[in-house]
Amino acid sequence: MVYSAAPQFEAPFARDEELSLAIFFTIEARLALMFNHVCLRARQFFHLARRENFGGVPVVNRRNLFAGLRRVSVTGGLNHLVKISAPLFWVALLVQSFVLQESMGAVAGVEHVVVIGCDGMGSIAFQNSNTPVMRRLMQEGSYTLHARGVMPTSSSPNWASMIMGAGPEQHGVTSNDWETNKFEIAPIAVGSGGIFPNIFGILREQKPRSVIACFHDWDGFGRLFERNAPNMIQDGDGPLHAVDSAVAYLKLKQPNFTFIHLDHVDHAGHSFGWGSPEYIKAVKLADELIGDMLKGLDDAGMRRRTIVLVTADHGGKDRSHGGPTMGEIEIPWIIQGPGVVAGREIRSYVNTYDTAATIAHIFGLRTPGCWIGKPVLEAFKSTKAKSN
Repeated sequence: MVYSAAPQFEAPFARDEELSLAIFFTIEARLALMFNHVCLRARQFFHLARRENFGGVPVVNRRNLFAGLRRVSVTGGLNHLVKISAPLFWVALLVQSFVLQESMGAVAGVEHVVVIGCDGMGSIAFQNSNTPVMRRLMQEGSYTLHARGVMPTSSSPNWASMIMGAGPEQHGVTSNDWETNKFEIAPIAVGSGGIFPNIFGILREQKPRSVIACFHDWDGFGRLFERNAPNMIQDGDGPLHAVDSAVAYLKLKQPNFTFIHLDHVDHAGHSFGWGSPEYIKAVKLADELIGDMLKGLDDAGMRRRTIVLVTADHGGKDRSHGGPTMGEIEIPWIIQGPGVVAGREIRSYVNTYDTAATIAHIFGLRTPGCWIGKPVLEAFKSTKAKSN
């Protein structure tokens, strides 16, 4: 699939994935055949043990197991099989445990996470707007309309906090003027990608076979994470293109983690004012686009194994944001999918930097010590978090 309307980047992680998987499963199949042969001989040995009773008590340990297997062999060929299969069996167990550890997360039944972040869609947007799709997600999942962003209520500090699991005091992104080589506050920690550790980077590090995608409608979002972490990065041309491209990629690659950034609600707020009829119309469009994304998950056969999280960076007041008002700092936080409690209004405190920690919890990732975000465990049916 070629997305010619916007620049894109295909990371090298996925290029050898099919070959690696083929080699792995070929080895695993051979080991499984040898292990099945050993198990067949073992069953013969157990029957022999019962018949001869081994002094009255059929004691089975590693030593007499292999001794019995050798007795069962008539030609002696099984001796060679046991010598070869035993170490291979343990290698197979180690390899399999590694694969299971990489594929398993803390939330059972979840293989995919999709985050849809709507720039400027503060909780004020839900007062008078028609948002049937998001309302349905709230009924089917857990939510709060009282989550909080960080100060200042500008885009870069809040998007950074959302994916970096920490606030501006920690990651150093204090304004929209921030660049990796231009900042006023140095980050307290730097990850392998040369910037503050974020969910894209730690997912790549801890689960290197993951397929990761990011479709953003504001070019500034793309500088907040490691460019070599996602398999696909696309700076979209408007919200429709961003969602259409994301849906196409879902069907093509079924990514484990997808982040979609929509920017048009913020544009409406700046042009016409937060809470204006034009702003409410823009929120309605965002709701429809979220519906398109959900349909895309259905069409890709992913919906039952996917957690969807809808949130925002900030709200606004009049025609601007960045200040210390409730309309600017309160944001929606809606999560739905397997393992998530249905119809629960979250009563615990939720901050935007808890989003990264919650995604890490879903995937069973260890969170960096420099993060201050905590997973929103109240939203889940069972709770168990990992940390360093």
